[in-house]
Amino acid sequence: MYGGPVLKGLVIDYVGVLTDAGADELYAFLRSARERGIKTALLSNAPGASDEAKRTLDPFFDALVFSGEVGVAKPEREVYLLTAGLLDLPAERCVFVDDAAHNVRAAVAAGMAGVHHTSVEETLTELSALFPTPWRGAPARTRAPRRPPRR
Repeated sequence: MYGGPVLKGLVIDYVGVLTDAGADELYAFLRSARERGIKTALLSNAPGASDEAKRTLDPFFDALVFSGEVGVAKPEREVYLLTAGLLDLPAERCVFVDDAAHNVRAAVAAGMAGVHHTSVEETLTELSALFPTPWRGAPARTRAPRRPPRR
């Protein structure tokens, strides 16, 4: 059982996590988490995103962080601290989800709890343990946004 500080932030990668088959359930978890007061951020090593892509992702995230826009990339410690700061939380109150184990290790070294994404089902199991308020069966299933066009 997790015995650290109360977790109030969820930081999640895009490609390799939110692009997986079944990601609709992750988007539903994100929406439910926000409704329960959990702050959410997308952290991507992409150079940026179009305004349309950002509008599509906005309902799921309190902050959108693209490495190309902030000048620092995973696995650099500063990008995790910057993202937590945008959520107005210390890193220790955040969970980071990524499919790249080295990025998860770097987030943990920066103070976050880490979840190595290997499948949607496994990630939801981990997140449900870290954020124990029930979310399954939350009102209205949320469809994943269309994948934003690449710039």
